Amino acid sequence: MKRFFLFSALMMPGITAAAQTFAPAPKDSLFYELQGIEVIATRVGKDVPVAHTDLSSEQIARSNYAYDIPSILALTPSVVSTTETGIGIGGTSLRLRGTDPTRLNVTVNGVGMNEPDSHSMYWYDTPDLASSVGTMQIQRGAGTSTNGAGAFGGAVSMTTAALSTKAGGDATFSYGSYNTNKQAVHYSTGMLRDRYIFDLRLSHIGSDGYIDRASTDMKSYMLQGAYYNGGSVLKFVSFGGKTKTYLTYNGTTLSDIAKYGRRYHTSGQYKTSDGPFTLSDGSHVDYYDDQTDNYLQINNQLIFNHTFNNRWSANVTGFYTYGNGFYKQYKDDAWTVGYDNLQAGVDQADLIREKKMRNNRYGVNATGNFSTDVLDLVFGTSLCRYEGPHFGTIDWMDGVEESVYNNFQWYRNQVEKGDYNVFAKATWTVAKGLNIFADLQLRHVDLKVDGVNDNYDWNTGHMQPIAVDESYNFFNPHFGVKYQIASAQDIYASFAASSKEPTRSDFTDRYNFSSLTDNPKPEHLYDFEAGYDYTGRIVSFNANLYYMLYKDQLVPTGIVNDSDDNLNINVPDSYRAGVELTLAVRAAKWLTLGGSATLSDNRIKDYTETIGDKTFNLGDTKIAYSPSAIASAYADFKFGDFSALLNGQFVGKQYLGNGNFDDLSLPSYFVANLNLAYQVSEKVKVGLQLNNILSRKYFSYGYGGSWLNGETLDTRDSWAYFFPQAPFNALANLTVNF
Repeated sequence: MKRFFLFSALMMPGITAAAQTFAPAPKDSLFYELQGIEVIATRVGKDVPVAHTDLSSEQIARSNYAYDIPSILALTPSVVSTTETGIGIGGTSLRLRGTDPTRLNVTVNGVGMNEPDSHSMYWYDTPDLASSVGTMQIQRGAGTSTNGAGAFGGAVSMTTAALSTKAGGDATFSYGSYNTNKQAVHYSTGMLRDRYIFDLRLSHIGSDGYIDRASTDMKSYMLQGAYYNGGSVLKFVSFGGKTKTYLTYNGTTLSDIAKYGRRYHTSGQYKTSDGPFTLSDGSHVDYYDDQTDNYLQINNQLIFNHTFNNRWSANVTGFYTYGNGFYKQYKDDAWTVGYDNLQAGVDQADLIREKKMRNNRYGVNATGNFSTDVLDLVFGTSLCRYEGPHFGTIDWMDGVEESVYNNFQWYRNQVEKGDYNVFAKATWTVAKGLNIFADLQLRHVDLKVDGVNDNYDWNTGHMQPIAVDESYNFFNPHFGVKYQIASAQDIYASFAASSKEPTRSDFTDRYNFSSLTDNPKPEHLYDFEAGYDYTGRIVSFNANLYYMLYKDQLVPTGIVNDSDDNLNINVPDSYRAGVELTLAVRAAKWLTLGGSATLSDNRIKDYTETIGDKTFNLGDTKIAYSPSAIASAYADFKFGDFSALLNGQFVGKQYLGNGNFDDLSLPSYFVANLNLAYQVSEKVKVGLQLNNILSRKYFSYGYGGSWLNGETLDTRDSWAYFFPQAPFNALANLTVNF
C-alpha cells in the first residue's frame, strides 16, 4: 500500500497525492481512523487493480481559490473539464475517458450525489464544495461498486474535511479577473471534554463571468458535529447552499462571434423598439436581467462509525437531501397555444416563465469491514428513495390580464425512483506479492414518471404525456489480480461489468427522434483493464490499458433539449479502447517534472445517422465528445516557503455528433496555467493563479445538428453553438490561519 501511495504522490504533485489527509498525534489516531470508515465501501486502495488517482486536502487547497471541482480535476488523467461561464466557476462539468457527466458516479462520504432522475452532478448546486472536501479519489472505468448512478466512465469519491482535535480556523479571500471573488471563514472548536467537536464553514463566491452577463452568486455552508467515545464516532454533517447564476447554457454561434465578439450570447435577449442595443440587421434589443437559474440544496448526513476490534468495523449513514430550484426565462413572442392551450386571447405574447423542481432524496447506507493480514472483506447495502415534482408557471404575460395566468401550471409531472443495492468485495493476499480482488453487486432500480412534460405536441394539440413505469435488476461483478514482480514493479489485470438505467430525459426527449417509438434500453459495459507500475527513487511510471465494450450504449447526438441536456440514443455496439500513461521524475529536491497522456479510439460500430426523415449508414464512426488524445505536463518547483506549479493540457479534436462532420466539431486546443504560492509566516499564505497564460482562444464544449436541403448527405447543412473560454485571467488569494 505504501508503494502505491508513493507512486501516486510522485506522479502528480500539486494535482494528485496520497490519500492521507492529516498527520494526527498518536493519541488521536483512532479518532481520525474512525472518521474514514464511511468511504471504505466506495474507495479502492491496498493492492486493488483499479486505475485511480488520489488527491489529498493539501493538493485540493492548492487550486481552491474559488474554482468548482471540475476545474480542479482538469489535469488528472483522462479528464476534460468545461464551463459555460468561461472561467471555471458556475456551470462546470467534466468528462472522463470521453464519458459524459450523467455516467460519472459522484459520492460524498459514500452518499450518491448525482441527481437521481437526470443522473448529473450539478456542481453549483453544492457551491464551494471544494472547501468542504477532505480527500478525493477519481476512479477510471467501471471502478468498484458504489452507491447511486452506475459508473460508466469513472467515479469521484469524496470525503468531507476531517474534524480537527485542535481548536482553530482560517479565513480565505480571493479576487481576480471579471470581478471573481471569494470570501470564506472556517472555525473548529477542537475536542471538547474529550468527546465533542463542532466545525463550521461559511463562504461566498461571486463572479461576472467571462461570457457577457454570465454572473454567478453562490453562498454555502458546511456544519459538522461529532461525538467520540472510544471505538465509536457519531457525526452529523450538513452542507449546501444557495446559487443564482445567469443562464448561459445556450452558447453562441461562430457567425455571432464574428459580429459581436467571443463574449456574446443571446440568452435573455428580446426585441424592443427602443432597446439600448442594436444588432447587425439594425433591430433593437434589450436583455432580461433575471434570466437565471436559482437553486437551494441542503445535504444532511448522520454517520455512525464503530470499530469492534482490530479486525471488525462498521458504518451506518442516514442521509436526506432537499432541493428547491427554478429557471426564470424571458420568451419573446411566444406562441400561447404552446402553454397547454392557455386561453390568453392572443396567439403570441412576450412572457416570463419559471420551470421549477423540488427534490427529496433520503435513505441509508450500511457497511461492515473485516480485515486481517491476508484478507480485506467489505459488505453492505444502500437503500435510497427519490421524489420530485417538475412543473412550470408563468410570472408575466404582455397584454394579458394577470388572472388568466396566475396560479396556472402549463406542465407538471412527478418523478419517483428507488435505488437499492447489496454488495460484497474482498481483497485476498494469496501469496507474497499476489493479490486477488473480487466485487459483486446486485442493484435494483424502479422509476416512475407520471404527468405531462414541458414539450407541446403540435400534432395532438396537447402537452407531451409521460407514463414511465420501469424496473431494472443489474448484476455488477468485478474481478482483478495484482502481482508484485519485483520490489519496485507491479502488474495487474481486471474485468468489470456494469449496467445502467436510462435517465428521465432519455424517456421524455424521445419525441425529438421521430423514428424512435420504443422506450430507451438500459446500457451495459464490459471493462477489461491491465497495467504496469514502476516506482523508483527518482522515476515513477505507470501504463494502464483499457478496453471498454458497450452494449446499447446511450451516446450523445450533439443535440440538446431546452435545458441543455444531451439527447441520447442507444447504439447496439460500441467501444472505448486506449492507453493511459503517467510519468514523474524527481529531477532535484526542489523540482519534480511529469505528466500524463491518454491515447484512445472511441467508436460506434456500423452507425446509422438520421437527419430529418432520412437515414444514412456511415460505418464505424467516432463517438461524440471523445478526443483521441488528452495530454498534460507539469513542473513543480519548491524553494523554501515559495512554490510554483506550471502545467498545461492538450485536448484533441472532438466531434459534436457521431456523424463525424468537420463543421460539427471542436478544434484541438492547448492551455497552460501557472500557480504561485508563498508562505509568508506560519499563519499567512498568499497565492496567485494565472490561467491560460498563453491567452489561447478556444472552445471547450459545443453542440449542434444537421438538416438536409435535398435527399443526400451532399446537401447537408448544419447549425452549431460553442462555449468560448476566457483568455489570460488571474486570481489572487490570501489565507490566514488562527
